Amino acid sequence: MAWLTRFLTAVAFLAVGVIFSPETFGSISDGSISPILSTSIKLAHLLCFATAWGTALWVTFIGGILMFKYLPRHQFGNLQSKMFPAYFSMVGVCCAVSAAAFGYMHPWKSATTTEKCQLGFLVSAFAFNLINLFVFTPMTIEMMKHRHKVEREENIGNEIGGSKNQEVAKKNPKLAAMNKKFGMIHGLSSLINLMSFGVLAMHTWYLAGKLSL
Repeated sequence: MAWLTRFLTAVAFLAVGVIFSPETFGSISDGSISPILSTSIKLAHLLCFATAWGTALWVTFIGGILMFKYLPRHQFGNLQSKMFPAYFSMVGVCCAVSAAAFGYMHPWKSATTTEKCQLGFLVSAFAFNLINLFVFTPMTIEMMKHRHKVEREENIGNEIGGSKNQEVAKKNPKLAAMNKKFGMIHGLSSLINLMSFGVLAMHTWYLAGKLSL
């Protein structure tokens, strides 16, 4: 994770530099950017935003639910522990690039209130994914591993779909306490993920308003 931390930090600083000092990178506040550069930056914004949006939509509402329904619960948890760091990393980088590209095309000093709000949405999505990546995901994985160990001692965790956890937890105070803590951490992580998805959804509305069909 050390290389990933350094990489995301570099991306974040670059994005902030582009947003608040676009002139340094060749953007002029009166909008006089070469057509090729303008199209390239718009393409980077669109591709990165679409990747972030599509990935968040699939993982949050489709992929995760299907895996939960059809995989043994411990297998599902172990897969999620590998998938979510990659998920939050990719979406975070895409949001950073998308925000930087948007900020480059709409310099802060000359941007409208609407454009500043949209930039705020993209930066917020980036921040939400960083919080999940570096705070809640490690905590969730660590708690999940401890809970899996206790569940294996109780011979549960290999069931598909429905869980025997709650029934066993009534007789096992240690498991009950773990469930409570895991539920709180996982709930906060899920809430932040939904908030990230929500602000990305706001940007889709903005982009839709720019289309000319």
